[in-house]
Amino acid sequence: MINTSLFLTYLYLLIYIILSSGVILYNKWVLSPKYFNFPFPITLTMIHMGFSGAVAFFLIRVFKVVSPVKMTFGIYTTCVIPISAFFASSLWFGNTAYLHISVAFIQMLKALMPVATFFVAVLCGTDKLRWDVFLNMVLVSIGVVVSSYGEINFNVIGTVYQVTGIFAEALRLVLTQVLIQKKGLTLNPITSLYYIAPCSLVFLMVPWYFLEKPAELEVSEIRLNMWIFFSNAFCALLLNLSIFLVIGRTGAVTVRVAGVLKDWILIALSTVIFPESMITGLNIIGYAIALSGVVLYNYLKVKEVGAPQSPESIPERISKEWKLEKKSSDVYRPDDDSSSGSDDEEAALSSRLSHIGRTQLPPPN
Repeated sequence: MINTSLFLTYLYLLIYIILSSGVILYNKWVLSPKYFNFPFPITLTMIHMGFSGAVAFFLIRVFKVVSPVKMTFGIYTTCVIPISAFFASSLWFGNTAYLHISVAFIQMLKALMPVATFFVAVLCGTDKLRWDVFLNMVLVSIGVVVSSYGEINFNVIGTVYQVTGIFAEALRLVLTQVLIQKKGLTLNPITSLYYIAPCSLVFLMVPWYFLEKPAELEVSEIRLNMWIFFSNAFCALLLNLSIFLVIGRTGAVTVRVAGVLKDWILIALSTVIFPESMITGLNIIGYAIALSGVVLYNYLKVKEVGAPQSPESIPERISKEWKLEKKSSDVYRPDDDSSSGSDDEEAALSSRLSHIGRTQLPPPN
C-alpha cells in the first residue's frame, strides 16, 4: 500500500517543480521582445509585489489565516525598509536579465548565489573565513566561468544584471540575519509578504518613474492584456505557497535538492520552448563543476547545524524529515540559505523561507 504522507510529500515536491519551472518560463515569455513583448521588468515586478501584498493583507486582516507580527516603527525603519530595498533590487535586476540572456544561462549563473552570500557574510562579520568553504566557492566560480565561456549568445549587459541581482539578494540575506534575527522576529511567508511586498512596491516606483514610465507612454503597440498579468502574478503567488508547503512538509534541504533537479529540467525545457536558447557541452561541463561546489557547500552547512547525514534511502529520509517536522516548532535560522537555483523572485522567497528552519529533536539514546 502507498504511504499517504509519503505520497503527499512527493506530490508537493512535484507541484513545486512544475510551478517553479512554469513561473520562470512564463516570466521569460512575458518579458522577451520575441514573444509577448512587454520589456518592462520593473513594471512586472511591481505587479507581482502589489498582488502578493494584497493577498497577504486579506489573508491576515480579513480571513485571519495567520496573526500579524508586532512591528514597531523602529524595527520597520531599520529592518524592513533596508531588506525590502535589496529584495526589490534583486527582483528588478534578475527580471531585467531575461531581456538579454537565456533561461538556461541564467540558471547556470545562479550557482553563484552561495558564493555571493558567503563573501558578503564574511565582509559583514556574520560568518568566518573558512578555507574549506572558500575552496568550494572557488570551485563554483571556476564552473560558472567555464559555463560563461561556453555560452554561444553571451551578453555582457544581461550577465551584469543577473550577477548584480545575485549580490543584491546576498546583501538582503545578510541584512535579514543581522537585523531581524537580533530583533527576535519570526516571519512566516505570509507575514513576510505582508510587510515586505508593499515596501518593495514603493521602492520600485522610483526607478520605474525614471526608466519605464516614459517608455510605456511612448510605446503604444505593446499588447496590454490584464489576464496575462493577473495569471502571471497568480502563478508566482502559488509558487510562493507551494514552497511554504514543501518546506513545512520536508525541510529547506529537501527543497534545495528538488531545486537542483528542477534546474536541470528547466535548462532542458528552455532549449525546447525557446529555440534561440542553446546550450553547449562546455555549458554543461561548467555547470556540473559549479553544481558540485554548491553540493559540497550545502553539505558543510548542513553538517555545521548538526543535521543528520545517514546513508538512508531518499523515501526513508523524507519520511523521517516529515515526522520530525510534525514534532518540531518553527525558529528563525538564516544559516539555511544556500539555494542553488530558481527564479529570481522565487530564489528570493525560497531563500527567505529557508530561514524557517526547525528545532531538531535530540538523537535517541
